[in-house]
Amino acid sequence: MDQIMIKHMETVRDITLNTLGKIKEERADIIPQGFTNNIRWNLGHIAFVQEKIVFGISGGTPELPAEYKDLFRAGTSPADWGEHVPSLSEIRAVLQDQTNRIKAFIPEHYHEDLKQPFTNSAGITFNTVGETFLFSFFHEAMHLETIKQIHKAIKREEAAV
Repeated sequence: MDQIMIKHMETVRDITLNTLGKIKEERADIIPQGFTNNIRWNLGHIAFVQEKIVFGISGGTPELPAEYKDLFRAGTSPADWGEHVPSLSEIRAVLQDQTNRIKAFIPEHYHEDLKQPFTNSAGITFNTVGETFLFSFFHEAMHLETIKQIHKAIKREEAAV
């Protein structure tokens, strides 16, 4: 497999981790007006979906903490969270570990067909592990932009007080 794709994944993930590093823990749970989720949810959702589409759908071995599914899958909300949610440093560690596991997994499995085609909520059908892997870049970047917009909105709201 072409190492350019691995490098691209690392670049996207580095941007996510650098952005995460600029977020104060106390801002991670604020849902500004006009948004439905918070920064913590978006970061956890990135990890959850990446795990699902790279490992889960492909027949690999998902290794996320069990609570990630209940906290961060599509359709979940911070309003439904209980007492324990992962800290930003815990999410950072999950994202870093995930990157290393993907780098070890993808080159061997990139060209494999999925056991059955997978159609996501947007109606896009994937047939190979590589297709799901490439889509994960788009998904992560989309949520990264949402994180940046939420962070800007929080700063604006704080400045207005």
